[in-house]
Amino acid sequence: MKFEDSEQSKTLAYYKLEMPFGNFYFCEKFLISEINSGVHFDWTKIQSVVKEIIKFYGTDVKLGYISNRVNSYSIDPQDWAKVAQYGSMLIGSAIVYYNYIMYLNASLEKRFSKSEIHPCLSLNDAISWICKLKALN
Repeated sequence: MKFEDSEQSKTLAYYKLEMPFGNFYFCEKFLISEINSGVHFDWTKIQSVVKEIIKFYGTDVKLGYISNRVNSYSIDPQDWAKVAQYGSMLIGSAIVYYNYIMYLNASLEKRFSKSEIHPCLSLNDAISWICKLKALN
C-alpha cells in the first residue's frame, strides 16, 4: 500500500519530496521512500536524496528509514554501507516487502547495512517498529 493511500498519511504530518525516480515522505522521526518501478536506485540517486534530507532536517538529526517497496526496482546492497559516511543519521531501517523475492532482497541488504534493518509485511508494521526505536524517543 502506498503511503498516501494509508491511514497513517491522514494522521501524520509530513512533507512530500517528489523526485524523478520516486517519492519521499519526511515525517517527524522517520522518512518513507517509494521508488518508481524499474528504477536502479544507485549511489548518485541516494546522494541526491541525502542532500534533501539534510536540507530538510539538518545535520544533527536521528531518523528511521522506511523503504516501502510498492514497486519493483533494483539497488546495490553495498550502497547501504556507503550511507554510513553521512554519520549516524539513520538509526534503523525497515523494508516493507510485498512478495517473497522482495523478502530475499531485504535479507541480502540487511547483511550489508551498518544500521539495523527490519523486514516488515506492512507499512503499519514498519511505522510501528520505527517508532519504538529507543534512539528516536
